[in-house]
Amino acid sequence: MELYCPKTQQKSGEAYFRRRSPDVEVADLSGLDLLKDIQSGVHIPSHIKGLHETHRGVVSESTRTLEDQASPEDPHTRVVGFETQYTELMVVDHYKRTYSEKHHELEKTGRTHAEMVEEKTKVKCERIWTEQLFRRSTGSETDPHIVVVSGMVGIGKTTMVQKIMFDWARGTQYRRFAFVFLFKFRELNLLDTEAEPQMSLTRLIVRHYKYLNDPKLREILQKPESLLFIFDGLDEYKHKLDFIQSKLCSNPEEDYFPVHILVTSLVSQTLLKGCSVLITTRPTALNTLYKENVDQFAEILGFFPEQRLMYFKKFFGNADQGSEAFQYVEGNSILHTMCFNPSYCWIICSVLKSHFMTPEEERGAAPRTVTELFVMFLHNILTKHKREAEDLWDFLVKLGKMAHHGVMNRTVVFYDNQVMSTFGLRPVLSSLFLSGFLKEILQRENTLDQTIYTFYHLTLQVFVAACSFYLDPSGGIEELLEKLDSCEDGRFEILTRFLAGLARPSVFKALGGILGEFEMKTAKRILEWVKKKAEDVLHGYNKSEALQVFQWLYETQNNKLIREAIGKDLSLYFIGRTLSPLDCAVLGSVISCCGEFEALILSKTLLTPECISRLVPGLICCRRVNLYQCGLTYTCCSALSSALSAPHSRLTELELSNNYLEDSGVNQLCEGLRSENCKLEILNLRSCGLTSRCCSALSSVLSSPNSRLVELDMGSRNSLSLCGITYRCCSDLSSALSAIHSRLTKLNRRDNNMEDSGVDQLIEGLRSENCKLKKLR
Repeated sequence: MELYCPKTQQKSGEAYFRRRSPDVEVADLSGLDLLKDIQSGVHIPSHIKGLHETHRGVVSESTRTLEDQASPEDPHTRVVGFETQYTELMVVDHYKRTYSEKHHELEKTGRTHAEMVEEKTKVKCERIWTEQLFRRSTGSETDPHIVVVSGMVGIGKTTMVQKIMFDWARGTQYRRFAFVFLFKFRELNLLDTEAEPQMSLTRLIVRHYKYLNDPKLREILQKPESLLFIFDGLDEYKHKLDFIQSKLCSNPEEDYFPVHILVTSLVSQTLLKGCSVLITTRPTALNTLYKENVDQFAEILGFFPEQRLMYFKKFFGNADQGSEAFQYVEGNSILHTMCFNPSYCWIICSVLKSHFMTPEEERGAAPRTVTELFVMFLHNILTKHKREAEDLWDFLVKLGKMAHHGVMNRTVVFYDNQVMSTFGLRPVLSSLFLSGFLKEILQRENTLDQTIYTFYHLTLQVFVAACSFYLDPSGGIEELLEKLDSCEDGRFEILTRFLAGLARPSVFKALGGILGEFEMKTAKRILEWVKKKAEDVLHGYNKSEALQVFQWLYETQNNKLIREAIGKDLSLYFIGRTLSPLDCAVLGSVISCCGEFEALILSKTLLTPECISRLVPGLICCRRVNLYQCGLTYTCCSALSSALSAPHSRLTELELSNNYLEDSGVNQLCEGLRSENCKLEILNLRSCGLTSRCCSALSSVLSSPNSRLVELDMGSRNSLSLCGITYRCCSDLSSALSAIHSRLTKLNRRDNNMEDSGVDQLIEGLRSENCKLKKLR
């Protein structure tokens, strides 16, 4: 695993920031020194070595590679293990950000990830390695002791922890620590009981590692600088870490406190001062941690573009098949954007492997939407196990109700003696796990005399919850829709998308073939709600929920519904927003379903080249598009040119001012402007970093018989001169204006930087009898 670190901490040329590869030599001695420091071993006293070796053996056994845990008879869903097929992840080192729950974290992280991919953001960070989490930063005199790693669900936090434990047990990394202790917050929830409401740190350790119930543990804890405590999944903990607590723990043997106070004491360093602590969490729980108590914050972002293909090849085990599947994903912007998340990669690969291994004449359509992806995922599981499980319909209803309970209460961990029995699942769970059916949906873990269940991914949990409302028409859909209307946070965003996406005949056909005929009443009611909500949001004064509405409409793939909900005269504003490529893909697709669209206003919204390319299908249908100050460069202009030259392009007004398009970008635009399909009449290129070198291409546009341009703005507020032209070109300009066919009624010579040579070239176009220009600024 690799991490990102601010450039201010190290020079980008230093070797230990480079991606490790057997083909690359490490040439920087400082890098070698750091690596040696990281891997230097700690001295283990001879009388403790036996306990040390026992602990390493247990840790090694508990962190077996995922290949060993995969079902050998189930090659299609075999996951990529972190030892033989591990693909490194990215982590960004940063100070804690404030986290808003206005949007679902999938949305929030997707946008952040898109920003990080951009080169302008990459240069602020450097890659570092996982084993450098506790390294000393340049300018610091001490090593960090308290490290927090955040990341959305499924992004690889637990995998990172497993990798750290595995490498430590093998002796390849983190050798500076004599003992590494892993605690999962979901397990710590079980310790807060009436029988034992308080305990000491030694008791906590022994509860998880029974073989450490040894007098030597006292001696081990006397060297805290050689100890690493890992706490995984703070977001799953039922307590908040209270750093304002008046009394914290200081003695690991004699002080008895509630478990959350023990954890807080370790982080605050009142207990075992000098020990190291690593905490992982979803962003939703970051507000429980104080910056003052944490030496280093980091965030896992998942796979970057080049790593996605690598993952596909490793998953398929065949480079050609993996490349073929990835090529399909690249053409589907929704799935491609989801691939930054390793868990999504696993689901996508498992579905596509089954799809591409089916003979071409027998396979159906590959998934396009998120709903279709999860429908195919569930369909594959049901197909393989339908003979082994009785009454799957009833079981899935119960499982869905449990999943929905979790969505409602932000619960991702289910305990056997609590929720599992509440929903009547316990009698059939064991048999379904033995059959293999549930192994592909739920993870089961036995710990501290309890059984814990979690869905493989939070989105899978939400999907199963959505399915339950279709499987059971009496499941309270009206009550749910009322909650969707009143909810102000993002917990129901993905659920609503699945509800909309499941209301399709193709879905009913796919799952109904196994489970039996579906009830259409629920689908009809949900589509009515989606249409009404879309009309209220898109045509009302407050369009803050417009993006969510477009996501729902996209999942329906119902062109008739989309056209009725949006209409032809809608002007959509996303001024100053942050849009990811996924957002733009949805916008482009939904707008294209309308055929006609009045205006898309995205001014002051940062857009990447990928964003623009994903928007093209929608831009073609818009009459007006405003991309003022969107951070565009020449790399975006090829896609914009293709929108202008598309056969059914309706674009008549394009605002591109205050973007650094440069001459090369305008030259690409001109290719589209010269097309016979182009209908553009108004083009604004003010403050785009233009010089005389783009004037020849613009002149050819003005003189083209296909050109419909009547207004062209090429001003440059950043110009050092008012005009940039001299008296030499004025005579020619005057003759162009007086030409008998000239339509030019307004000329503003201020605020440009075309210079004489540029104006000379423009004049050639202005003189053409094909020129229709009326205003030139």
